[in-house]
Amino acid sequence: MLHSHTDEKLVRMANQIATFFLSQPQDVRVDGVATHINKFWETRMRRRFFELLADADAGFLPLVVEASAKIKRPGEADARSVGLGQDAADGAPGGQGVAAGESLSEPSIPEATA
Repeated sequence: MLHSHTDEKLVRMANQIATFFLSQPQDVRVDGVATHINKFWETRMRRRFFELLADADAGFLPLVVEASAKIKRPGEADARSVGLGQDAADGAPGGQGVAAGESLSEPSIPEATA
């Protein structure tokens, strides 16, 4: 159950990310949503995301739900997560993210690995 305007905004933001990635090739959609959330959502946002995700009526799009398996849960190991560690550092100038100029408007499409 959504408890506040903030909850509604969080669901809307996650769904907007998913909507963007629905326009991308099938093989990058899940990782794209998860990478974007892992890179740009702070711990409090991800914590509330998982609390809301437990409610089937929260309103998340199916792609958001599918990507949640690859989103880092606050306080847990990130072995299943994408967009963290070296792959995140490689995508940011000096590994500093938006603080070093990585644009929030640029899509977080995972690059193909060889």
